[in-house]
Amino acid sequence: MTFARIIRPIVCLALLGLAVAGPAHAVEVGDVQEGDASYMADSLHGNKTASGEPYNKNAMTAAHRTLPFGTRVKVTYLKTGKSVELTNNDRGPHKPANRILDVSGAAAKALGMVKDGHGAVKIEVVGKPPGN
Repeated sequence: MTFARIIRPIVCLALLGLAVAGPAHAVEVGDVQEGDASYMADSLHGNKTASGEPYNKNAMTAAHRTLPFGTRVKVTYLKTGKSVELTNNDRGPHKPANRILDVSGAAAKALGMVKDGHGAVKIEVVGKPPGN
């Protein structure tokens, strides 16, 4: 077997992983982003997240397309002015394109977002994951 025959499938799988999950990007404390957020359905409780942890609707977690797993963010729901600190442990939201974050059920309740289902948020990085 040639070196190229061995490496080609590995490279293809790596590129496929980046295309599906999106690459994590460098993050700095104080980075801010605004956009629309929604919350994850209760029916997902117990399903494996992209980080490998099971989704816990009662935990203060979030899903972001590119923030490294373990990043701590302060999320403010602009409609209510309420804020929570969440840990990014999943990838998403996947649709629609203007959504920047999915929050857990517990976070949605604390933000006052459950009735609305989604809304404008500001997210601020307040802690980098270990090793970053």
